[in-house]
Amino acid sequence: MTTPEAVAIGRAAGSGSGRWGGGMLAAVLLLLLLLAAGPGRAGAGRARRDALREELLLSPLPAGDVAATFQFRTRWDADLQRGAVSHYRLFPKALGQLVAALGVRELHLALTQGFWRTRAWGQPPLQAPAGAELWVWFQPTVTDVDKAWKELSNILSGIFCASLNFIDSTNTVTPTASFKPLGLANGTDHHLLRYAVLPREVVCTENLTPWKKLLPCGSKAGLAVLLKAERLFHSSYHSQAVHIRPICRDASCLAVSWELRQTLTVVFDTFSSGQGKKDWSLFKMFSRTLTDACPLASQSKVYVDISPKNKEKELLEVTPPPTSVHEAIVQGDKRTYAVYDLLSPSLFNTSRSLNVQLKWKRPQDSSELPTPILHAQRYVSGYGLQTGEISTLIYNTHPYRAFPVILLETVPWYLRLYVHTLTIITKGKENKPSYIHYQPAQDRRRPHLLEMLIQLPANSVTKITIQFERALLKWTEYTPDPNHGFYVSSSVLSALVPSVIAMKDVDVEQSPLFTSLFPSSDGSSYFVRLYTEPLLVNLPTPDFSMPYNVICLTCTVVAVCYGSFYNLLTRTFHVEEPSRGGLAKRLANVIRKFRGVPPL
Repeated sequence: MTTPEAVAIGRAAGSGSGRWGGGMLAAVLLLLLLLAAGPGRAGAGRARRDALREELLLSPLPAGDVAATFQFRTRWDADLQRGAVSHYRLFPKALGQLVAALGVRELHLALTQGFWRTRAWGQPPLQAPAGAELWVWFQPTVTDVDKAWKELSNILSGIFCASLNFIDSTNTVTPTASFKPLGLANGTDHHLLRYAVLPREVVCTENLTPWKKLLPCGSKAGLAVLLKAERLFHSSYHSQAVHIRPICRDASCLAVSWELRQTLTVVFDTFSSGQGKKDWSLFKMFSRTLTDACPLASQSKVYVDISPKNKEKELLEVTPPPTSVHEAIVQGDKRTYAVYDLLSPSLFNTSRSLNVQLKWKRPQDSSELPTPILHAQRYVSGYGLQTGEISTLIYNTHPYRAFPVILLETVPWYLRLYVHTLTIITKGKENKPSYIHYQPAQDRRRPHLLEMLIQLPANSVTKITIQFERALLKWTEYTPDPNHGFYVSSSVLSALVPSVIAMKDVDVEQSPLFTSLFPSSDGSSYFVRLYTEPLLVNLPTPDFSMPYNVICLTCTVVAVCYGSFYNLLTRTFHVEEPSRGGLAKRLANVIRKFRGVPPL
């Protein structure tokens, strides 16, 4: 396309005095053609190598609770391992350089406050244990995995303002079957895997702020504007995570792309009890509403789970009307989602902001609450401060299907396990594990590691018990509050749970993002990873007030004895001669003389 300005300049250049050279004339004509074509046509040939998807999943829970799950997925068509990347657009540079420098193949970090009650709330989209959890797969080219693991934990501690620098050999294990790579993997050499949990870690705004700064739009636009710290931490459960993994770029899987998923799950206790209704909205939960999508996002959606609890009537009503309704088989159950597409021009035509409201049409009956197929609980029993017992109960509520589960137990070294007391009882009979891997602990060097593959019969409860003995620590190894107790990290359950409803192929572009984090091998089952409660165990604790009393008594004795002795050695004695007295004495003697009284 040739513009009149270009033709006029060409004619002027042809009839000019020859000051314009051929190269200069060609450059000017090319520039004018590009300007006439427009910036959109000029950059049409350059395809974007990275893409951002953001979503919010709102799920009503029993008893009026509401679960909100944020996911921000950044996909980058680049090879971070070769270190040839110099420009970062959407992918955080801090994490990209970390992956390239330390040879990280997969990284999964979760910071959680609270405990997800599976039996009351159902299967979570993404669950994590209480505290801080970190597990990493390294590349086969890494020669010293332990050194890279220690350096990685220290760097992540600085990035997320967490106490990950306390991860050392005493709380690090190498599982053999529990944590398989979630992304593209050429091999599964478990010596390249490291796993650690800090159950005592407390999550606060110091961890949320750097997490939000990794988002392409920060907290200024899109779904991230709802991440208000004072509302997120005023909740029953809060979990934020970062997942980095390599994935296939296309169906042929000839090239590798890198995926970063930032997830945040929070459970609110907000509901109104008037007339038996429990209504809620975005503003009631987050004190904010949505005004636009992230300008850098290629997809920005809000999913609301409006699945009916029974087949007769729907319980939930959402306003304003959604842009579309999507049905999918998620975690073995049929789900219906009301979808709000923030990139749709018609969404903000009637209002400048989006405030999704959900109302209950009628009170929810407790008998309608479904029981999860797989859930577990864990507790410690015994009396005294010498011995005890750890018990784990695993429930399989499927009416007719049995399936195996992998149990991972990580116990600190100061609880000395008696492996010969390990018992597994199912329906009153002994249940022998198909696979067992045990790595004994070493005092002050490494914890106990116990992995078992256990078959769970249909509609059964399996009880696993093991006894332990408490060790006596050195007085310098106790925490500042030793009488509070010592935490034992959660048990990990990994299983392919059979689905009640036949699962179809998932449409990745339409379904929520969490459906593609744990891909299913076939349509008859889905992968579930659950965590039990962390344990709080008391250890034999000395009376730390005695050193204080001894110090006070010793200091008092030393001060009195040494002070008196020092005064006797250094004091100088002087003899005072009697003086005739002062003015007051003279006046008194004059008065006494007039009265006829002897002087003083």
